[in-house]
Amino acid sequence: MPNFKFDHSNFTVFDMDRSLKFYEEALGLTEFARLETKSYLFVYLGDPYRSDHVLELQQIKNRQKPYTIGDNLSHLAFIVDDFETAYQTHKKLNCILKEHKEAGLYWITDPDGYLIEIVPKEWGEGFRY
Repeated sequence: MPNFKFDHSNFTVFDMDRSLKFYEEALGLTEFARLETKSYLFVYLGDPYRSDHVLELQQIKNRQKPYTIGDNLSHLAFIVDDFETAYQTHKKLNCILKEHKEAGLYWITDPDGYLIEIVPKEWGEGFRY
């Protein structure tokens, strides 16, 4: 069996500028590469720590209306070292969807409705290999 390494997560977004602004303000992700074709725009985002995880945002240029994501559990998860500051930032941005106070985590949504789980560093470290 060949060795596989996780490369990226992809979200198709309706408004690229709105999504780029959200991911920078809410999670500190910034663009490091871009690929544009006649029909598509791909933008690649990374965190300031140069993690191996990359978020690829894809925009279909002729799309006329927002997407319906549906009720699914697909999401990204971010571990944060200052949970309270992150929570206050997301509260201010009005993007918190659901809180799980007992577990000490919460979910936010991006402008297209994708779920993002926010986990405190202490809780998330238990899942590292």
